[in-house]
Amino acid sequence: MFSWFKNGRPLRSSERMVITQTDPDVSPGTTNLDIIDLKFTDFGTYTCVAALKGGGISDISIDVNISSSTVPPNLTVPQEKSPLVTREGDTIELQCQVTGKPKPIILWSRADKEVPMPDGTMQMESYDGILRIVNVSREMTGTYRCQTSQYNGFNVKPREALVQLIVQYPPAVEPTFLEIRQGQGRSVTMSCRVLRAYPTRVLTFEWRLGSKLLRTGRFDAQDSTDYTIRSLSRDSYGNYSCNIINEAGAGRCSFLVTGKAYAPEFYYDTYNPLWQNRARVYAYSLEWTQMNPDAVDRILTYHLGIRQAGQQRWWEQEITVNGKIQKGELITYNLTELIKPEAYEVRLTPVTIFGDGDATIRVIKYSAPMNPHLREFHCGFEDGNICLFTQDEKDNFDWTRQNIVLRDTKYTPNTGPNADRSGSKEGFFMYIEASSPRKEGDRAKLITPVFSIPPKNPYGTTNTAYCFSFYYNMNGQHIGTLNVYLRLKSQTSSESPFWSTSGNKGQHWFQARVNIHPNSSFQIVFEGIRGRGIEGDIAIDDISIVEGECTKSDYVNNHIPSEAIRTLPHIRSFPIFLLVSVLIHQR
Repeated sequence: MFSWFKNGRPLRSSERMVITQTDPDVSPGTTNLDIIDLKFTDFGTYTCVAALKGGGISDISIDVNISSSTVPPNLTVPQEKSPLVTREGDTIELQCQVTGKPKPIILWSRADKEVPMPDGTMQMESYDGILRIVNVSREMTGTYRCQTSQYNGFNVKPREALVQLIVQYPPAVEPTFLEIRQGQGRSVTMSCRVLRAYPTRVLTFEWRLGSKLLRTGRFDAQDSTDYTIRSLSRDSYGNYSCNIINEAGAGRCSFLVTGKAYAPEFYYDTYNPLWQNRARVYAYSLEWTQMNPDAVDRILTYHLGIRQAGQQRWWEQEITVNGKIQKGELITYNLTELIKPEAYEVRLTPVTIFGDGDATIRVIKYSAPMNPHLREFHCGFEDGNICLFTQDEKDNFDWTRQNIVLRDTKYTPNTGPNADRSGSKEGFFMYIEASSPRKEGDRAKLITPVFSIPPKNPYGTTNTAYCFSFYYNMNGQHIGTLNVYLRLKSQTSSESPFWSTSGNKGQHWFQARVNIHPNSSFQIVFEGIRGRGIEGDIAIDDISIVEGECTKSDYVNNHIPSEAIRTLPHIRSFPIFLLVSVLIHQR
């Protein structure tokens, strides 16, 4: 049997002193003394006595001492450790001095807000009272709590202390980098603004061009500093910096001031860019617009580089620019003598008085001019390649692409249209100029691309017509004649007139529609004949060829001259698909 004694006096089981033991008939036997809610009054010597039945062997006892030398915990913060001031990126130690016996474990946590500690937990343990933080950041600024854990063995309220951490960091500024493009002679202002900094007092700034110091100063109440260049010169281009400085370091705004032109932007939707197609070579109509042409000085030239795909060597040439490029203006340049079926890499670089601007690169590929699904053709002459129309080499003069906004100030009054067919002064049309040196009877011919039709169907007799239409303007007292021909491309080429009108029609656009029935590849030829005087300009616009006959309603309110020939002999053919395979003749 077992007995428990405290300082020699027997102990009985109670709510705070709980004595338990195993069944005495079961061997071996054990006993436990559990002290609930240990207090300082429980100090003393506890004795356990085991007595065997029969008394043949002496009693066995064991003493357990709970010492009165146990000391309650206490926490203090060294005076020089709070507030603790450090700089971002440093390694720091927060310290709480702890006493007590036994010495308790210290728990660290944030006291000012519910955020994790540097290791990601809400509490960090420390056996020596020190919290070590590596690479401290500005977000760690705040109040930290150190407190004793419950592991001291006594029901004593945890002790705690507070440590203030202040993290200094250099100014955060904007913009960190900004590119400014501007032409010579213009003014530029750069601004550097402070977003946040600690400490916020004693902020100074310095502006530099490269390593050259330009200006220094101190912030008062403002949060930004400016630097202005009144008139840009070649020497004032370069890399500018503004350093804003406090005790922790400096924040930097960087500016690149340059006169480089922006990169051109290639136009990829050119209608049929393959404008010349010969047996072994082809030519390509390259089109682009200039990004922000007004940002810098006027573009003088473009450097054009071209190389065959897979090759290293670039072939360079220069494209001269006459006049100022407008925003959105479509620029066209024809690349010639390209070898079939090779692809080419094209590099285009704008050049100003500053020098080369940003380059842009694209790849052009040869593709045979075949499109069996194309069943109509429309042209309003808005593109610089005039829809692949060509000038006849055997006539007396050429048709001219024109709009009202860009026409010569010395134009002849009382003749020609005052807008394109849609009424727009910016829209383009084609016209013949009747002024000197033109003479009465001079002829100008404008020819469409070649339109191909498929082979005849040997099993059917279907006849297919095509509705050809266009608008014309014949305003002036000296108007001559406008003729339209169908030119068939076969072994024996032939050219037949099918529409004609003459004389002054007034300041109006009229539409003509005619059914045509070609039996081979064909072209449409417009012929303008100069009248007896200078007031004889003739214009055409919005040419259209669509599969199927013109309907009766198409002719309502359309001025079709009595001398117009409306039909041509029918042929048996499949639906037309228009293929452009034309050699551009340039004068």
